[in-house]
Amino acid sequence: MKHNKADDIDGWLVIDKPRGMGSTQVVGKTRYLLHANKNGHTGTLDPFATGVLPIAFGEATKLVPFVTDGEKEYEFVVEWGKATDTGDTEGKIIATSDKIPNREEILATIPHFIGKIKQIPPMYSAIKINGREAYKLARQGQTVAMPEREIEIYELELLEEYTKSAKFRVRCSKGTYVRTLGADMAKYLGSEGYLSELRRTKCGNFSLKSTILLDSLEKVEYIDKRRKLLLPIETSLRDIAEIAVSAEDARKLSMGQGLSPKSYPTVKPTELAAAMFCNCLIALVRIDERKISPVRVFHNIIKKELTDVDNK
Repeated sequence: MKHNKADDIDGWLVIDKPRGMGSTQVVGKTRYLLHANKNGHTGTLDPFATGVLPIAFGEATKLVPFVTDGEKEYEFVVEWGKATDTGDTEGKIIATSDKIPNREEILATIPHFIGKIKQIPPMYSAIKINGREAYKLARQGQTVAMPEREIEIYELELLEEYTKSAKFRVRCSKGTYVRTLGADMAKYLGSEGYLSELRRTKCGNFSLKSTILLDSLEKVEYIDKRRKLLLPIETSLRDIAEIAVSAEDARKLSMGQGLSPKSYPTVKPTELAAAMFCNCLIALVRIDERKISPVRVFHNIIKKELTDVDNK
């Protein structure tokens, strides 16, 4: 089947991002390989980092904030004794130390970095300062005060020790800079440190088990076969109520109309959000005692599915 122009396709493609490639480059590459009109990524990974990078296509882009706001998990290696201006191998060495912490010291330090902690993000980050990305200012030699932020570390464990480095696993909230975590741990230990490896193993509801390598995707000969690798848009949802609705109510939701909670007595008014289904994901809604209100509506999928319902 030939494809002369880009198509509207919907779903998730979870890429195991290779080192040395930016997240935006991966978005462009996958859009080309699947001949898609619209896609975008969740949770930027630096070119230095590898691992789970969920790419949303079509209607799935409406769920990007739900994935970005979710928990993340990483494995990373801290090299002791040196600090770089970027916090990873891409930067210049700005400080050194002869101190190489031992296992007992590392294990005693870990509890201090679990829970809600404060971080000052690195200058080489995508955080915007007065409308401009901090890393662009840094490359121009400008120094700006980065705003401190509160993040949460749910789990942090030592996986392996090497001669002058150590490997860790961390499960953390959105907004966590693992480069900063590594550097802060090193300073707490009386040393300096930077990340020599960073690999994201989970992003929201997606893990390495869901990923495909870009090289493997390119080797799939036909576009239609590549598209079969897409995961359904609802794959990204977690910890959310799922409610079946009639075709009539699905049409109402598709037009932005609310529903009466009385029609769905099992739905608790205290639910903050729910996913409404009618053979497919129709909408995400907010619920109160008076109304079920659509927050995100998946028009392209609704159109196809309701047409199929009418034809049966």
